[in-house]
Amino acid sequence: MPVNPTYPGVYIEEVKSQVHTITGVATSIAAFVGYTTRGLDNRAAHLFSFADFERSFGGLDIESELSYAVQQFFANGGTEAYVVRVPKHDAQPASIALKDLVSGGTDVLTVTALSKGAWANNLIIDVNYNGITDGQTFNLTVTDLGTGTVESFPAVTMDNSKSNFVEAVVNDVDTGSKMVKVAIGSTPNRPAETGTSGSALPFSGTPPHLTTDSSKIYQINLHVDTPSQDVTVVFLDKNETAPASALGVCHLLEQKINLALGQNTVLAGSSVQCVPTDDGTGIRLIAFIKNSMDAEVTFTTIPPSGDYVDANTLLQLVGGAANVSHYWPGSSRGADFLAESAPTNGVDGTQLPQTSDLIGNPLTFTGIYALDKVDLFNILCIPDATRAKSVNINKLDPTVDPNSIFAAAMDYCTLKRAFLLIDPPPDVVDVSTATDWKSSGLTVHEPNGAAYFPRLRLPDPLNNYQLRTFAPCGVAAGLYSRIDSSRGVWKAPAGTEATLSGVQGLVYKLSDAENGALNPLGLNCFRSFPIYGMVGWGARTLVGSDAEGSEWKYVPVRRMALFLEESLYRGTKWVVFEPNDEPLWAQIRLNLTAFMMSLYRQGAFQGTKPSDAFFVKCDGETTTQDDINRGMVNILVGFAPLKPAEFVVIKLSQIAGQVV
Repeated sequence: MPVNPTYPGVYIEEVKSQVHTITGVATSIAAFVGYTTRGLDNRAAHLFSFADFERSFGGLDIESELSYAVQQFFANGGTEAYVVRVPKHDAQPASIALKDLVSGGTDVLTVTALSKGAWANNLIIDVNYNGITDGQTFNLTVTDLGTGTVESFPAVTMDNSKSNFVEAVVNDVDTGSKMVKVAIGSTPNRPAETGTSGSALPFSGTPPHLTTDSSKIYQINLHVDTPSQDVTVVFLDKNETAPASALGVCHLLEQKINLALGQNTVLAGSSVQCVPTDDGTGIRLIAFIKNSMDAEVTFTTIPPSGDYVDANTLLQLVGGAANVSHYWPGSSRGADFLAESAPTNGVDGTQLPQTSDLIGNPLTFTGIYALDKVDLFNILCIPDATRAKSVNINKLDPTVDPNSIFAAAMDYCTLKRAFLLIDPPPDVVDVSTATDWKSSGLTVHEPNGAAYFPRLRLPDPLNNYQLRTFAPCGVAAGLYSRIDSSRGVWKAPAGTEATLSGVQGLVYKLSDAENGALNPLGLNCFRSFPIYGMVGWGARTLVGSDAEGSEWKYVPVRRMALFLEESLYRGTKWVVFEPNDEPLWAQIRLNLTAFMMSLYRQGAFQGTKPSDAFFVKCDGETTTQDDINRGMVNILVGFAPLKPAEFVVIKLSQIAGQVV
């Protein structure tokens, strides 16, 4: 801050620098849109490895072209991606309504899976009042038995005037559930607890085996008839004390038995519920074996004497109430004590996403427009746009229209300064069909995209590693990322270093002459060479045909321009609302020149000196007084791009023998 000198001496004043560092944006964040077996519908998930994809979307699925494309992306050098799941056209979400009373209550809370599909039939919902004194508050837990994921929402309330209102907490996009959404009913009562509930009631009598003797161990033996399985559970070990109430005993039984069942491979996902006997004098167990209740459970304890004793004669529950052990969206698993209604099964559906599903709606952020929630992506892949009617059949699925999908995607990429990778349809299988497709079949014709041929053959882990034909966009996106990382976005993602990891075959093997027929059309080819193997052998945009002579003929030139546009757009926001005159223009020139110079030093531009490689102009010529009056400042940036050496000509000259 300015110094006010009051005495003779030396004063130090710190002056703010006029340099605003511009950081180059990432260049190879890929976005994939299409069907996956599970995951959040129409919500972009940020991934850094294929393991992330497996956790969020269920891994490879034979019907999911996208799952293989993501795997190929990371295998070929990709490091960062967004995935948008588009469910099947006729898929349905699982849901269930929870009641406020164990028997004969009113629907008070509806729980619906966020994503459509049968995966949600393995969700369980638990409600308890532990530590709660408010009559409208409860603890809510959501568990996915398929992945083991658990979400806990403690102390949520049915009172919509409070900050912990259950809808606000669970349905929050950022911090809420990633598996379900909830909606309250007209009655603001809280849902009934799952499992055995009621007041803490004393035992009728003191069972001799429920003592605090630290030398004794008590086991529970369960025999399940269907499937045949024996499970042994340690009910009380040497260091545990028996619960002081029948309710506590029931809770402990449920907890320990269910834990043992969950760790058992055959019975994983099963559960046991401890409930009162019909006459109220003891307890009994109900076995929920996976999706049915048909199995019988024999429950006995082994007291210290070693004699088997019927548990019902030892554990006396005088009162209390019993609900289902868990609320299961998708199907009813209750017995005599149900506080649930209207369970609806989650359905995967039979029709893969169609054209309208993949394109989506910008108003509801579905399809490709789910990427509106993403800060930045650079490469867009839609493998479902050209999926085959069935595996390894070279016939396009009639429910998708590639031109419509790619047209909408190209408009979106233009808006987002991203690059679209276009796959050939499965019936493009040779030079003749490839020529027809690129010349007249493909209607998308913009610089922010590139088309590739042929489709690729890779081993399918889900089919004994037999070769399967795939759209090439996932491999190509990974290749872009690898070349960007090692050489820079200004290097063409092609050449002998552009090897295709995991690719074992091509639908059509091109000769040099055939490649020479497709390259002038702006169709990039994959080739197979001795020593190098499968490589990318083309770097032209959709407007890269020789006949057009477009300035955006080459992929690296266009992507370099997109990189500069996005970096300068983000790096100059500090200019807004600054005084629009020469001091500001000088700062702009200083900052942009520093950024462009750093790229020049990395070899991003051609030219032997900076003045040949780029220029930055912002002064009274670019910004007139009329522009100033309208609140505008104009910046002109030019660069000399590096263009790939497509044709290397070697000239040989034979010298005559020396004449003596």
